[in-house]
Amino acid sequence: MYIYDSVKKKKLPFEPIVPRKASIYVCGPTVYDDAHLGHARSSLSFDLLVRTLKALRYDVTMVKNFTDIDDKIIKKVQETGQSLEEITTHYIERYLEDMRALGVQENDIEPKATESLEAMESMIQNLIDKDIAYVVNSGDVYFDTSKDTNYGSISHQVGSDENNQSRVEHNSQKRNPKDFALWKACNGDDDICFDTAFSRGRPGWHIECSAMIEKHFEGSDEYSIDIHGGGADLLFPHHENEASQSRCATGHELAKYWMHNGFVNINGEKMSKSLGNSFFVKDALKVYDGEVLRNYLISVHYRNDFNFNEEDLLNSKKRLDKLYRVKKRIVPTKASKPNKKFQKSVMEAMSDDLNISVALALVEEMISDANDKLDSNPKDKGLKKETLANIEFLDELLGFGGKEPFSYFQIGIDEETKSKIESLIEQRSEAKKAKDYQKSDTIRDEITAMGISLMDTSDGTLWEKI
Repeated sequence: MYIYDSVKKKKLPFEPIVPRKASIYVCGPTVYDDAHLGHARSSLSFDLLVRTLKALRYDVTMVKNFTDIDDKIIKKVQETGQSLEEITTHYIERYLEDMRALGVQENDIEPKATESLEAMESMIQNLIDKDIAYVVNSGDVYFDTSKDTNYGSISHQVGSDENNQSRVEHNSQKRNPKDFALWKACNGDDDICFDTAFSRGRPGWHIECSAMIEKHFEGSDEYSIDIHGGGADLLFPHHENEASQSRCATGHELAKYWMHNGFVNINGEKMSKSLGNSFFVKDALKVYDGEVLRNYLISVHYRNDFNFNEEDLLNSKKRLDKLYRVKKRIVPTKASKPNKKFQKSVMEAMSDDLNISVALALVEEMISDANDKLDSNPKDKGLKKETLANIEFLDELLGFGGKEPFSYFQIGIDEETKSKIESLIEQRSEAKKAKDYQKSDTIRDEITAMGISLMDTSDGTLWEKI
């Protein structure tokens, strides 16, 4: 397995801390609103990584956190009158629901910031004791970046813009402009605060991930974890600051490899709430099935920026349709084993830093080849069993192809319409039995006018959305 390391800026062979085990931590969402396509892109990118490593028989531990204490969440509390727990629980559940709809596998551990305050306090106190962090008169605690000679080694883009350094208000008592907040003391108006030895307040943005990693992973003398991941926008300052505070607190590096996924653009414009063009996953799921969205969102290499537009989405769906059409040709049957050459080629592609473009091209070739062979010999049971095994392999590795093929082509039809179609099909069947072919044809025309195609088979009449 080769992965692209964002720090070294090149592909490296994956050699985990513990042989055949992979420890991964990915920065999760701040839960004050619904998940958008940027969240989906990151989740899907690292879901592919986990699936690939598991297929390569690594024992994977995947951790993704929830930031459930933050200024934006507190603002939501003030605006809505709901409690912090009510808001964060609601949006965590919504996030997980959206990710499940996209086929993202459940993470092994999903820690919350509010459940990790003791670990944060311990790490901050450790840094204070070493005189690497300092408490100012207000009670705020800052990390002294000048004490870390390797500060900047992660992003290679350290600047002095204080506004990039934390999500909490800055203090003029900082020693250096680049110092960042580990802890923010409460003022008289704050009512969401936590007690510590240094002050009553709440954590800064960066400390939570470092503390959670130390809490949930054993690590080694050199690294805390194998892979740290997140969106490209987190490289600086978030991951730079995480790496620095962890390095100074533990005496070793935070992660052996750093991986970052690209941005999501909508019609060529970077997705941003401030630009008013954020696209919530929940809205996309109202129009498109989760598997269709998944297939589209993974179709571009994870490191590249993704330009979201509906024309490309529909073209991606047509490619997924091809897989389900060949699946229709081979069911019902029982899978045997996937074609060794096909399986090996796909795994080689995904082992090359998740080269999804090559993998999907191989899928297209497999579908085309299966159709050609089925055209020549439609009763070839061995081919059917192998093709189904190929599709089941893809479902496990890439997360698509697992649906029943006929129901796949009924996606988007509401239950009331489905009942009407089934009733009309039954009436048509009765008309045919009575040899009332005129009525039968009339009913078929009515169903066709609804945008439905009928297929009469030995197992009965099947239908799909045109």
